[in-house]
Order: sequence, then structure tokens, then C-alpha cells
Amino acid sequence: MFYSTSSVVSKLASGKPFMSPAFIGLYALEILILGFYAIGWQQFIKRMPLSVAYANKAVTVVWGCIWGVLIFHEHLTPGRIAGAAMVLCGVALYGWADGKAAKE
Repeated sequence: MFYSTSSVVSKLASGKPFMSPAFIGLYALEILILGFYAIGWQQFIKRMPLSVAYANKAVTVVWGCIWGVLIFHEHLTPGRIAGAAMVLCGVALYGWADGKAAKE
């Protein structure tokens, strides 16, 4: 979820005139968010298998859909819903398979 907020800030910045104070402020906020995310990500992958961590990172697609609807008033199309559902199913299937392999 935290990582996806950088995309929200980026889209907000894209609506401002280039190099305006608002653009620069939003761009700086995006870099700050990504900096904190990088530190958190390092701590996260230290405690979990890398393959599982990257599989769960794909959930950013779902957060993008949520932010699009809530903040930017975008419409969810059947294709976007199907795509987000496929991502969630893939993450769940990978987690299930990883848990099954760990027990064996």
C-alpha cells in the first residue's frame, strides 16, 4: 500500500505546471515516499523469502485500482477488475504453493 502512494503523488504532480512550486513539492514528496519505502523494503526482505516478497509486491495493481477510484474518480472496467482478480489469485496461489512446499 505504501509503495502505491508514490504513484498517486506522481499523478498529482503530473497535473501541475512543470517546475512550478506545487510540481516540485509533489515530486519531492514522491522521492521521500520512495526513500522510506526502500528502507522498509530492505527490512521486509530481510525477514521473508525474496520470491514471496516479490509475489506480494504485485498487489500494488489492486491498490492502484483503489486509489484510482477513490482519489481520481476513475471507473473500474470489467477488464481492470478481472486483471486485479488475476493478480490476487496469482499471489494467493503462489503463497499456497510456497506454504505447501515448506511443509514437505
